[in-house]
Amino acid sequence: MNYLKTKKTLTRYINARIPLIVINSIEKTRTIDLLKEISAENNLNIKIHSMSKGFSDLNTGEVFSNEKLFISSLDYISNELSTSENKIYVLSDTEELDSESITSRYLMDLTTLAEKKSSCIIAITPSVIWPNLQRQGMIIDFDLPDQNEINHIILESLKPYNGQLTIEWDKDDVKDAANTLLGLSSTEIKNVLSTLIAKGSILKNDLIELKYAKDSLFSNINGLEKINVDEKLAFGGLNVLKNWLNEKGKLLNLNKKEEMTKRGIKPPKGILLLGVPGCGKSLAAKAISKMWQRPLYRLDFSTIQGRYVGQSEQQLKEALETAEHVSPCILWIDEIEKGLSGLNDSNGITQRLVGQFLFWMQESKKDVFVVATANDIQALPAELLRKGRFDELFFIDLPNAEERKEIITLYLNKYFGVNAPEEVLKNLVTITENFSSSDIESVLRDLAYSVIANNKQLTTSDIVNAYSKSLSIYKTNKEKIDTLRNWAKDRTKKAS
Repeated sequence: MNYLKTKKTLTRYINARIPLIVINSIEKTRTIDLLKEISAENNLNIKIHSMSKGFSDLNTGEVFSNEKLFISSLDYISNELSTSENKIYVLSDTEELDSESITSRYLMDLTTLAEKKSSCIIAITPSVIWPNLQRQGMIIDFDLPDQNEINHIILESLKPYNGQLTIEWDKDDVKDAANTLLGLSSTEIKNVLSTLIAKGSILKNDLIELKYAKDSLFSNINGLEKINVDEKLAFGGLNVLKNWLNEKGKLLNLNKKEEMTKRGIKPPKGILLLGVPGCGKSLAAKAISKMWQRPLYRLDFSTIQGRYVGQSEQQLKEALETAEHVSPCILWIDEIEKGLSGLNDSNGITQRLVGQFLFWMQESKKDVFVVATANDIQALPAELLRKGRFDELFFIDLPNAEERKEIITLYLNKYFGVNAPEEVLKNLVTITENFSSSDIESVLRDLAYSVIANNKQLTTSDIVNAYSKSLSIYKTNKEKIDTLRNWAKDRTKKAS
């Protein structure tokens, strides 16, 4: 529930003196602020326990007991309720309530006493509680701030600096920033904004920085690897794919998103890139990150495969939830067939992972764009390739003549700072027929090594000789590539 709904529900439960109210939230401070607001508006006397102060008045801070241990807070409530009634207590630092324990059984016993005394015990916890204890009261899931609340937090954070700092953000920029910061706690949001304010100005370009500042909060993520993309990244060819991405990139605008929502249209959710190894699938994932100015995360299925029943599914769930937290982002799944092929799987783990992944793609409301790459499409389960799973299936073939010319030009300029004459390029394009992008690049990179190591000048004959002596990927994998092309012919869209 969002802030307003939680406030309304919590007020009703307190006024009804529900004996136990459990608030599931990772934001203790925000939850306490909400309780203070309810207390002030309803003229309630509420005592709160914390490990730092013991029991104190929620509003005034007056300390009633210096006992700081959680078990001692339960003793305090027990003693008071033996002689008093109509009390409200808040337990902000709970312990051992997720399973049967001395404290969970003690609290369950106290809820019975609280019910007899028309009193209420409110427990704030980030985790689930013992099922027997749950049945004694009501549970409220206090969600992280929604877009409206984040919008308010941003405006309140910037208000003191109006007239003091250069603030270029208009209402649409604030909405865009609020959308970017979804998935963060109120404290995290304020910290991110503070880093921008500390620069001395709030500029339009900071909206891009905001996306990368957000993902820095999530490090050491099991199953996810943060990929840093070179700002100078460039890749040749694949113009059909590039045009598709350019068009879909326009939909990232917040106003376009709102228009899609009004029409009941879901935003683009992902693409599957099938193709010949070394033809730019992985590079394309990085290029999308750069093109759309979004952080890139790589999901490695090999790191989430657990030894125990349910472990793999849980680790995939956590990785996907983290991707949602850092959204908007690009989620790159490299060689997806290695994680979801199901080869030699007698336990049904792969089938469950496939189902879990597809359900997430279908139901996730977060702005996570999936880029999955595959070399062996026949190893993938059929349900992953069904129409509608991905927005598009692109086939990346060996580069054609025009693309080879573009790739050769790109790497000659990158490694040697030269532009070859047209007749030289024409010759090189002919020589490199059936070469992959990486074949073309690796030859020029090796030549660059030689030039640097031996302090010599690069000549046209050096380049021609190097390519003439190199084996293309097609010569070494002809049968596999032809099979791949035949499968993709009527099932995919050509990326070139």
